[in-house]
Amino acid sequence: MLRYALLTAALLLAMPASAGPNGIIRVVDGDTFKIGGTTVRLHAIDAPETDQMCGDANSPAWACGDWVRSETRALYEGRSARCTALDTDQYGRTVAKCSVDGQDVGERLVREGLAFAYRQYGMDYDLAEKGAAVNGRGLHATGVMSPAAFRSAQRAQARPVTARTETGAKTVKVNRSTPAKSSWLPNVLNPNCKIKGNISLSKGERIYHVPGQKYYSETRISPTKGERWFCSEDEARAAGWRKARN
Repeated sequence: MLRYALLTAALLLAMPASAGPNGIIRVVDGDTFKIGGTTVRLHAIDAPETDQMCGDANSPAWACGDWVRSETRALYEGRSARCTALDTDQYGRTVAKCSVDGQDVGERLVREGLAFAYRQYGMDYDLAEKGAAVNGRGLHATGVMSPAAFRSAQRAQARPVTARTETGAKTVKVNRSTPAKSSWLPNVLNPNCKIKGNISLSKGERIYHVPGQKYYSETRISPTKGERWFCSEDEARAAGWRKARN
């Protein structure tokens, strides 16, 4: 009997305790679903807030958050998902990786430019975002503030203090002198090239961010607008970019 009890306990420990939730998808927004009665925050991706507006110096503001929710609903509303729970976030939502018909939902949303890789929580979709940026898919076709920067700006506006004006990841200024595709494509596809070359909206300055800096995870790169990835700080400086102060 003792041997049976020990064997049963071992089998239970070997089972994936984080399996599920599984069920029909109800889309809340671009990175949050309700599945089988559970609110699921998709792991390692970040989509625009529902009320977020996007645009740049050469295009009018548009409701990108609402558009992302609509596109995500068109892809997944009412479909059956299988998920693996990884964590619980500060709002009590289940953080999970989900698949539909065997395809990773987070990867598809990032690959199609409907969400960004949330590198602060994992590098799972780093290459998917780089591919979307190269091809100008979805949100990468226009200027967009990162969702994290947008939330930070909203929090700042709600406080009775002067909001920070430099977020480190803002709507980008379009640079028409975009380098030839062959010059930046290798870096975009190389997962070891993690330095982000961002163009400041206010002054048009070329600034690079390295992993670990304050605004690194919030900074979005649009190669089609003159921004790019670098494999080393020497390479970035040689190309005329300066290091971010934060």
